[in-house]
Amino acid sequence: MKKITDERLVLRNLQNTRIVYIVQTFGILCILGYNLFTSGIDGMRDNPIWLVFMVSAIVSAYLSMSISVEHEKKIRNPKKSFIISTVITLVISIIIAYFVSITPESGLSVGILTGVIILICFLIPNIYIYRLRMKQLIDLDDLEE
Repeated sequence: MKKITDERLVLRNLQNTRIVYIVQTFGILCILGYNLFTSGIDGMRDNPIWLVFMVSAIVSAYLSMSISVEHEKKIRNPKKSFIISTVITLVISIIIAYFVSITPESGLSVGILTGVIILICFLIPNIYIYRLRMKQLIDLDDLEE
């Protein structure tokens, strides 16, 4: 198959891919919604389509992050923004862990586990964005030299 070199056709092909992704995601959500109503939340999560949906959503989010970092108008200090986002994530995790641990159904161990899981889930994207910004800063420094 011959590679497309016309920019208009490349853009149209990307738009078509985006439309197909939206239709596919809508279809997956409809199937998962049906499973939710018929067999509950556990039945929905037991469906292998749930795993496909979660993996595609995570990949889409990371790809969007890489584009948004490149699209930022002003260059941010990667270390400063990483420290700020890490502190905010830590505070939110501690608050959630506290509120989970004081509920009668769960104890301190469940609260700490919930806080650690939330911290890890938010820390991984923070580290990814930090690495993207550092790479962008290094690339800009190389261009200036």
